[in-house]
Amino acid sequence: MRSLLALLMVTLALAALCCCEEGIKIKKEVANAFVKRQKRSSLYERYLEYYKSPMEQMHEQCENYPPCDYLSDQIGFAMAYNRFFGRY
Repeated sequence: MRSLLALLMVTLALAALCCCEEGIKIKKEVANAFVKRQKRSSLYERYLEYYKSPMEQMHEQCENYPPCDYLSDQIGFAMAYNRFFGRY
C-alpha cells in the first residue's frame, strides 16, 4: 500500500513539473487524429433531427404525464395513450 502511494506521489510530482514548465504542446496533426468533425448530413437527415414524428411526440406526451408513463409500462403504450389522451 505504501509503495503504491509513493508511486502515485512520484507520478503526480512529475506531471506537475511537466505541466507547470511550459504546458502541454501537441502538434496539429496529432490533435486532429483525436478530434474528428462530424460529416455534414443530407437535408432529409437534418429535417429529421429538428422535427419529430407524430408517434414520437405522442410517446413524449405520455412519458411526461406520470400516470400514463406508469400505465404504459404495465399494459403498453398504445392502450395507455388511448386511456389518457384518446385515440391516436
